[in-house]
Amino acid sequence: MSTVLGDREQVTGNREQPESIVSTASISSTQAACLENRILLQNVSKFYGEVLGVNRVNLSIPPGVTGLVGPNGSGKTTLMNLMTGLIRPTQGRITVLGIPPDRPEELFRKVGYCAQFDSFPKGVTGFSFVYNTLRLHGLDDRESARLTFEALERVSMTEAANRKVAGYSKGMRQRIRLAQAIAHHPTVLILDEPLNGLDPMARAESLELFQALGKEGLHVIISSHILHEVDKMSDQVILMSSGYVVAEGQIHAVRTEVKEHPMQILVRCSDPNLLASRVFAQDHVVEAKLVDDGKGVLVRTRDADAFYLLLNQLVVKDNISLETVAPADDDVNSVYQYLIGSENKTI
Repeated sequence: MSTVLGDREQVTGNREQPESIVSTASISSTQAACLENRILLQNVSKFYGEVLGVNRVNLSIPPGVTGLVGPNGSGKTTLMNLMTGLIRPTQGRITVLGIPPDRPEELFRKVGYCAQFDSFPKGVTGFSFVYNTLRLHGLDDRESARLTFEALERVSMTEAANRKVAGYSKGMRQRIRLAQAIAHHPTVLILDEPLNGLDPMARAESLELFQALGKEGLHVIISSHILHEVDKMSDQVILMSSGYVVAEGQIHAVRTEVKEHPMQILVRCSDPNLLASRVFAQDHVVEAKLVDDGKGVLVRTRDADAFYLLLNQLVVKDNISLETVAPADDDVNSVYQYLIGSENKTI
């Protein structure tokens, strides 16, 4: 479905499961009280003087990994800072698991936050950076030490724990900040560009960790400009442009709502020429062309369901053997470019 936010259209992809991002524009206070396992933003706007940060944001974010996508200046960091209470909204209401961000002592028992840019006390080691934060949470020496070692192990930083952070690489500094964010076992993790500076192995380990935390029932909010990684790790996405949420939901469902762009489907089969000629005769098929290696057909269709039904019939009728059938443009990058490409934004 789609709803209108001011002069922008917001595309919302509904998942079949009940745990999905839903619009909160029409949620009453009674209903909101029943959604205390969600992060709620209701008609939230933030202006820096006359400069727009975010405008009229309505979100209800469920547990799982949520990818926050947009170019620089789109409002991603502003949205994260609003969730953590680092800044206050100009208007609107925010609750994180039922807690408003203006109650920081209560909020940060449930929230772990990793900012985009790092800053460390002079002379601090990796171990003491995590440990001291846990002590500030009110934990005793023994429990703080135990949780510190546990967090360091989860981010593969145990060997460098006693080295000074000043001597760490950028990737190591990212990982030690992530250890600090997860050490107190938060229910919500808000991570601003947490993959920046990581080598390929560390990136893969971090992606695996984020997915595992999401499966454990945590809310993991991650901003990133690396779209294929957002695709890989996210249960749902929030796409932003110029301070507005332009689309939200499970990415494949969002793609089906972008009606003005025909769906692209790649079919690799035993007789691409025959398949191309058959499908091109259908009214809903805009284009059917052979791929460069001659072993498949790229089909653009206005009705994906009708195409899949037709494909089943042709396989039986014409004895065509299928190797693979896969959507070619239901990734975050394609959907984002479809939605805001006219604004010439790049990520």
